[in-house]
Amino acid sequence: MEKPENGIAGLKFLRHDILSGIVVSLVSLPLSSGIAIASGAPPIVGLISAIIAGFVFPFVGGGHVTIAGPAAGLAPAIMMAMIWLGGAGDAEHLGEGYQYLLVVICMVGIIQIIMSLLKLARFAALIPVTVVEGMLAAIGLLIIVKQLPMFFGYSGKIRAQEFLDFVIAAPEFAGGMTLSAFAVALVSLVLLFILDNIKQIKLIEAIPPQLLVVIIGVVMGRMANLASLGPGYLITIPENPMSGIHTPDFNVLLARSDLWQAALAAVVMLTLIDGIESLATAMAIDRIDPFRRKSDANRVLLAMGISNVASSLFGGLTIIPGGVKSKANIAAGGRTLWANFANAVCLLIYLLVGANLINMIPLGVLSAVLVFTGWKLCEPLVWRNMALIGKEQIVIFSFTVIVTLLSDLLIGIAAGVVSTYILSTLLCRYAIATARSQRLKQRTVFGCMRDFFRNPVHKREYGEGIYHIYIDKPLVCFNCMHLSEELDEIPSDAKGVQIHIEDGVPLIDQTAAETLMQAVKDHAYANVPIELVGLDRLVRLSAAETCVRVASSATQSA
Repeated sequence: MEKPENGIAGLKFLRHDILSGIVVSLVSLPLSSGIAIASGAPPIVGLISAIIAGFVFPFVGGGHVTIAGPAAGLAPAIMMAMIWLGGAGDAEHLGEGYQYLLVVICMVGIIQIIMSLLKLARFAALIPVTVVEGMLAAIGLLIIVKQLPMFFGYSGKIRAQEFLDFVIAAPEFAGGMTLSAFAVALVSLVLLFILDNIKQIKLIEAIPPQLLVVIIGVVMGRMANLASLGPGYLITIPENPMSGIHTPDFNVLLARSDLWQAALAAVVMLTLIDGIESLATAMAIDRIDPFRRKSDANRVLLAMGISNVASSLFGGLTIIPGGVKSKANIAAGGRTLWANFANAVCLLIYLLVGANLINMIPLGVLSAVLVFTGWKLCEPLVWRNMALIGKEQIVIFSFTVIVTLLSDLLIGIAAGVVSTYILSTLLCRYAIATARSQRLKQRTVFGCMRDFFRNPVHKREYGEGIYHIYIDKPLVCFNCMHLSEELDEIPSDAKGVQIHIEDGVPLIDQTAAETLMQAVKDHAYANVPIELVGLDRLVRLSAAETCVRVASSATQSA
């Protein structure tokens, strides 16, 4: 099967990408609008962001079927940044911090461009997989609680800002609900769960549940006559879409020395979270790409940087590859990044000629879509999967979630990384203390800690068509990027690969185990099988394939 390529070569698949782009645009319209509202900005801001992304990614991109635009995962971070910078807005008004946020987004984009040119995307792998999952689960919970006012149709003043504030204020939101608006939102949410679990009907499988629910929601909104309740219950898109364009004011922010610290913190937070989630999403979409293509991480980072700079100049939000829209693209038969372009063109047409139709979408439907999206990030199944991978993983996962919810995303990530580092150190200490292997006995805990950041591969050999990679250090998230680079250097004419886990290796953590198992699957698909030699010397901490493995005297030879 021919693998479609991006750029001019991908135009031969344009028919598929146009059709897919149309479907994606119908998902992107309500989702981008809702993400903007969840970020503390009017819907037009989210649509502008999605359009800009669609006009940039096909010409720069690094992925293949990822659809870029504003993402729900960044919404809590963006709102937090706006609050730091002076205040967030709502579905109808821009907040006082928005003009400063645009400067921050522009700076984030410039940093991403520089990082991509320096080939620094690999450092995103330093964040443990469990911590990334914990961050996403926390984001899911934040999205859910911050949708409560709009979900209930609450029309009072919202004073809550942090997670616990919204939880405590939930009875107030419920008590002040607008019954008809709440009914539309509730039915929409129930339908999303029902449609998501119906797999046997081909029509429903082909059309994303979000699209069907928005259509049904518009009908329900008309039947409930939400328009008669006044503003605040339906989407509001200005008659002139150009009025939604704002530009960053660098001079004003430079003159506000009292905001410099907040701006710096926002730049660091958005750069880190934007990069981690973007590259994680790109890799996740690669795994379900029917053509098994691999994204270029630095190219994705470059596309994000250029898109963020452009988005800030037109008053848009941060831009990353989106999971929901990318999955819709694959399901609709998208082949290349030109589907992004088709999506952007469709959204632009909707804005120019269909604003009145867009304004018929109830805000309660958008809140239901966002609650559903948040649920997917933090549902019990996610916690269960973490627990199955290992008891220590559910502890780190839960710790990351709790710290994030009680502080902020940046502190939550830092806490998760530190806890992972401590766990790896303790496991290495245990392996050394119980070692029978002479090589492992000679190790020290301090030496292992230094090795966490060194290339775990110490030797490579190639002969008779088999490429050999020898690992003699702990293989953890902090040095796993070196292993990924080694795998990229496998000779193109190799018939097979053997990765030798030598008896001096005390530990393979969960992130590294996932990297190894994914490499085995990817190369098996490419007919270059990878054999893991010596992996059985290490004891698994659970039955999961990607669990932590630690050296133990029970399996070591003298």
